[in-house]
Parts: sequence; structure tokens; C-alpha cells
Amino acid sequence: SHETICRYIAKGGKLVVVSVGYRLAPEHKYPAAYEDCLNATIHFMKNIEHYGVDPANVIVCGDSAGGNLAAAVSQTLAGRSDLPRLRAQILMYPGLQAVDFDLPSYQQNRGVPPLLREHSAFFALQYLNGDASNMQEVLEGSHIPPDRRVKYREWVNPD
Repeated sequence: SHETICRYIAKGGKLVVVSVGYRLAPEHKYPAAYEDCLNATIHFMKNIEHYGVDPANVIVCGDSAGGNLAAAVSQTLAGRSDLPRLRAQILMYPGLQAVDFDLPSYQQNRGVPPLLREHSAFFALQYLNGDASNMQEVLEGSHIPPDRRVKYREWVNPD
């Protein structure tokens, strides 16, 4: 689905673009997609001279679920001393949290396709475990125990 834009970016920027075809939910539950992206990135970085790429200029990028995967790969590789450091990550409307679906961005865009609030919750559940039967609880926020909600309030809150 992203081949055309990847080719456009590669040609227009005179860049090497590696697009990972990762396994998709719900058939392949977490962490399948993450492992596919991480393994592909590690392979690329370990063989970077074969591709003629400057190791100081590697960026990971993704949109939507791919943005989540790019962020997770970036975090995992941040502590690796056996690989070149990533220069940056580019995240376009990434799915980064499933703690609170009532944050301002969800409220402001609750009726904006294709990422309706309900769709975001549904896709998060599909990614995690393939079961959307408790979607209403997730939308209401009752899927997070009160003590955890307090603990994560510092990072996930309307402010």
C-alpha cells in the first residue's frame, strides 16, 4: 500500500528507502509486527555498507500503526552499541497510547475519517490481542485500573 510513496520519497530525495512488509493483526498478534520491523532494521543496519548508505544518516519512519512500530524500534535500538545510532524517527499520526481515548486529540477528531475514535480503539485492540469484545470499556477508560491511571497521569493527560 505504501510502495508508490516510498518510491517518490526515494527518488525525490535521492535516498535509499527500505519498506518492511510486516505481519498484520489480527491474524498475527503482537509482537509479530514489531519483531518483523526490528529484525529487518537490525539486518539492514548490520549490512549497511552493502546498500551504500551512510550509517550516520539512517532514519526510521512510519504512519499510523507503522508510526507505533517505528517508535518501538527506535526505543529498542537506542541502547544498542553494536549498531549505528539512528539519526531520527519520523512518526506520522502514530498510535502511541491506548490508555485514554478521551484526550483532546481524540475528542477533536472523533468524527474525522479514517481515524475515528472508535476505529482507533478497535485497531489498538486488534494489534494487541485480536479481540475487540471489550471496546466499550476501552473507550470509557475502565480497562485501566485506577492506580495505574494515577501512575501514568504524568505522561497521559489532557495537559
